[in-house]
Amino acid sequence: MAVFADPVFDVLDPRVPASARRIAEERPRLASAARAGTDTRPAAATSAASPGTLERALRGLRGGGSRGALSRLPFSHREAEAILALAPPGGALEATGFAANREAATSPGLSDYRILHFATHGVLNTRQPDLSGVVLSLVDRPGRHQDGFLRLHEIYNLRLPADLVVLSGCQTALGKDLGGEGVVASLWQVDDESTAELMKRFYRAMLKEGRRPADALRTAQLEMSRDRRWSAPFYWAGFVLQGEWR
Repeated sequence: MAVFADPVFDVLDPRVPASARRIAEERPRLASAARAGTDTRPAAATSAASPGTLERALRGLRGGGSRGALSRLPFSHREAEAILALAPPGGALEATGFAANREAATSPGLSDYRILHFATHGVLNTRQPDLSGVVLSLVDRPGRHQDGFLRLHEIYNLRLPADLVVLSGCQTALGKDLGGEGVVASLWQVDDESTAELMKRFYRAMLKEGRRPADALRTAQLEMSRDRRWSAPFYWAGFVLQGEWR
């Protein structure tokens, strides 16, 4: 399996080098000074990225509108650790933090893996479905902005022999009929912590108990429903499996 989780969305993330964070923190002051005519340095000096596909996808959505509006998903890292612990030695690719980037997600090397797991923010744009997707790292290790928006149709159309693709994000299954062996995705804005718990149980049922994906997901959801902490359907009922008919 290949697991992508806990991407870096903002240059102010503590995982970004301190020097790059200082530049980002200075950016509002420099921009204000430039508007007031007291600083003639070009805006490009702040390394600000121009609006792109992700900004257009987020525009008008709750909590959206800019890269900075995307908060880190700390439990997605725990989710990745729990899943990777269930994989056989040497049988998994861990792509977390800066490594959870678009280049890695579209690499031909993913053809070596039967399961692809994405634990990150999902974007649903019903007005322009082509702007729906999942968000990977928007900042590289030196603190530079990069394209990290992977559209859903790009994921579904990856020419990879994967048996299962899991989109552990928000509202990643709405408005599209999916093909292939199987895609696990969510129907609504899911909770970070409960999703990590559900995915841990799902993979345990699938990898340790040998259950097929549909049965494994049902088993995990039933377990969650019987757990007092997670019994509300909000925490476990949002994920569905599409594409596996058997």
